[in-house]
Formats: sequence, structure tokens, C-alpha cells
Amino acid sequence: MAEWAVLQENEGRIHIVEIKDDMVKNKGLGVFNSATLLADISIGEEVLIGQKYLTRLPARLPELVAGMARRAQTISAKDAGAFITRLGIGEGDLVLEAGLGSGGLSLHLARVLGSNGHLMTVEPREEHAEIGLLNLERASSCFPSFPKHTHLSGMVEDVIPDEKFDAIILDLPDHTPAISACAERLAFGGRIACYAPSSSQLEKCWIACEDSGLNVEWAGELMEREWGRTSRGGMRPVNGPFGHTAFLLFAKKV
Repeated sequence: MAEWAVLQENEGRIHIVEIKDDMVKNKGLGVFNSATLLADISIGEEVLIGQKYLTRLPARLPELVAGMARRAQTISAKDAGAFITRLGIGEGDLVLEAGLGSGGLSLHLARVLGSNGHLMTVEPREEHAEIGLLNLERASSCFPSFPKHTHLSGMVEDVIPDEKFDAIILDLPDHTPAISACAERLAFGGRIACYAPSSSQLEKCWIACEDSGLNVEWAGELMEREWGRTSRGGMRPVNGPFGHTAFLLFAKKV
């Protein structure tokens, strides 16, 4: 299994570098032998790479998310937290995530499932799956415990196995056929969640869940507003958007 190191530039940018005894090009840092360069660099110490001083950091969830490889848009930490808490995901659960993308949500799920859990991911687009699986590979070597992971290629309604899932998360262009197929695979008391970019898509999710015999518990959006210190003292909202990302829906099998 590959080993990875987390390095942070002074201005905050995170790099995740594979520890490899070979001259390899690392995006944003150049070509170097990471095994040799980082051999004597402990957590908290600095290393000079090219013209940049970088500090080696522990490979925790926030650092892996900040430095993850990206292709598709990722689910934010605020939404990932809502999925975990509202679905009741924890140690030892069997969780299905359809729409792996770059794997941002998968990193959060893997962190809480523990070594006894099982994360099953589904993605029909190979170019997205390649990035998402890379990020999960990094996490598997960095987290102190990691769940069993199974990846399936295709549309979830076509490839979902005959299992009873504790939770199912759908981040898809069209949720309706997936909800119809997945509802039967939920364990009693299990929950399904949908991530919908538009309100019209949210409504379709609601209707599909009710048509499949699921009880919609909550639907809506989570807003995020950052605050900071002012130059003259005190605190105020930071200029910028409120942080809407998508609409969420949660439904339970009862």
C-alpha cells in the first residue's frame, strides 16, 4: 500500500505527496524524490522544495479533504456532517453511496464507519471514479482505521446488490429510478438521503420517496455564513455568499 505525506505551504495550500523512492513530478511542487526528501522530516517540521517552504502536517480528515484530487464538484463538510448525523451513520454500518464523484463525501463516511463498517460506492463515469478512488486510497493508508470498501461501476439501479443497507446516499442527475431501486434494499429503520442541485429535483425526490413507501423526515438547505475579526476590533460577517450548495432530503423506511 502506498504511503502519503501532507505538506502545507505558508499561505495555506495543502499538497498530498506519495512517499516514493523515485524522481516523480508532484503537481505544484516540481520533480523530486519524496522518500529521500522527507525521510528526516517529522510532523511539524519544515522542508524546502524548490523555492517553497512547506510544513509537514498530520494526515487528518480536514487536510485530506483540502488537498484531495478533484474533478467533479465535491460535497461540502457542512452537508457531509448532515448526512452522517441525520442518517445515523456509525461504526460497523453498511452504507451505499451512489455518485462517487471526486470522493469528498466518501472520505467523511470512511472516517466514521471504522474497520468494521462497509462502504459501497457506485459511479458510472470512469473518469470521475478514477479520481474518487485515488482519494479513498490515500485515506486508507492515512486513517487509523478504514472500512471495507467495494466499488461498482454503472448506474445504481442496475448494479445495486441484494443487501440490506443501513443508509443510502444518492447524488445523481436523476434520482427517481435510483430511489425506486434502492428503497427495497434499505434495512427496516434505515434511511435514504438525496443531494439535489435544484428545487424541482428536490420535489421529484420527495415524490419518488413517497411512491416507494418511504417517510420523508426532512428536506431543505443548509446555509453557512463565515465571520471574521475587523481591523478596528469586533466581529462581523465576511463578505461573500451565504454558502448554499444544494438541497438535501432524508427519508426513512418504516
